[in-house]
Amino acid sequence: MIFALALKSLRNRTATAGLTVLSIALAVMLLLGVERIRTESREGFAATISGTDLIVGARTSPAHLLLYSVFRIGNPTNNLRWASYRAIAQRREVAWTIPLSLGDSHRGFRVLGTTADYFAHYRFSRGRRLELASGRVFEKTHDAVLGAEVAEKLNYKVGDRLVIAHGAGEVSFSLHEEQPFEIVGVLARTGTPVDRTVHVTLDGLDALHAKEQEAADALAELLQGAPNEHRAGVGSAHTISAFLVGLKSRPAALAMQRVINEYPGEPLTAILPGVTLQEIWEIAGAIEKTLFAVSALVLVVGLAGMLVALLTSLAERRREMAILRSVGARPAHVFGLMLGEAAFLTLLGIAVGLAALYLALLAGRPWLESRLGLFLTVGPPSTHEFGLMIVVAMAGLVIGLLPAYRIYRYSLADGMTIRI
Repeated sequence: MIFALALKSLRNRTATAGLTVLSIALAVMLLLGVERIRTESREGFAATISGTDLIVGARTSPAHLLLYSVFRIGNPTNNLRWASYRAIAQRREVAWTIPLSLGDSHRGFRVLGTTADYFAHYRFSRGRRLELASGRVFEKTHDAVLGAEVAEKLNYKVGDRLVIAHGAGEVSFSLHEEQPFEIVGVLARTGTPVDRTVHVTLDGLDALHAKEQEAADALAELLQGAPNEHRAGVGSAHTISAFLVGLKSRPAALAMQRVINEYPGEPLTAILPGVTLQEIWEIAGAIEKTLFAVSALVLVVGLAGMLVALLTSLAERRREMAILRSVGARPAHVFGLMLGEAAFLTLLGIAVGLAALYLALLAGRPWLESRLGLFLTVGPPSTHEFGLMIVVAMAGLVIGLLPAYRIYRYSLADGMTIRI
């Protein structure tokens, strides 16, 4: 009966109740939306690279190795010997490897030298494969495949030519103009650093540096053993900065990591990408907490709006409550009526907010994927999201206690008295 009375009372105040529901719905939509973006961003960060068991580079810190090999941030401290790479790649525990060579750029975008294995084995975002938006993967020495953001910002298409510059800066005066690369493919957007990378063949990248390598070798020989940072690649087919490793058995990753870290041929560092990604994300945890605080404040504002609406309506409803008391309603019935209204408005606001969130996700997901590279799943609410909705419902009930208590204290005579 109380619930029916609450519905009829709200029907008489449709505009006020509608605005209250709207404010709660917007707050719930923002709270759950921010939470979902925060959760998906965290999972997406952890899924920047997927399916790779180990990343191997020259001796350095795990974070540095991950940043330059996966995120293209910073530069490698040294290169690897091709012989070391081949020795590890040929071990029986290894299923596949992807060599990576960094150090050059094109108009501010990093250039990555690799092989066709990169397109066959590289995974991101829970095992998704790299897909071509147009063209094909490289087959010839001077073929290049662009990430989606590179092609979009520089307005490149299949068939165009580009010139690689030495170094990683946006402006370079050392261009390899004598050996341009032809764009043969453009990758679909991934939302990862792959979008901002120019992929070329390892042979093509080595061909660019052949003359520099010969000059360095001659100088080293002239100086009879003087330090030379390019000596790592002497006598080898390629010079690489790092390589990705996929194992036949994932549980063997820790043992393989120890073997590589103790490799006698040269000092190497092997990292588990998932573990290092989590460590780096913990460093950026302050941003995550800030997002949660903002969404919580939005919810507080929405619930405060409901409290103001209920308190404002009390003065208008004194006579309504007095009439209810005069026909036999007890103070507890009036108290329950106010609390029932608060509960109904809160639950309706949560339902509308949840529906609005899913409509926004369905409508905006293609844009988020294509423009921001943010992949959001449109699935049922998670346990955490259900918990947040329960907290919102409980908060709505608690807020409804104050106007319910105030109306409970109004006497019958108070509501029937005409105030001048």
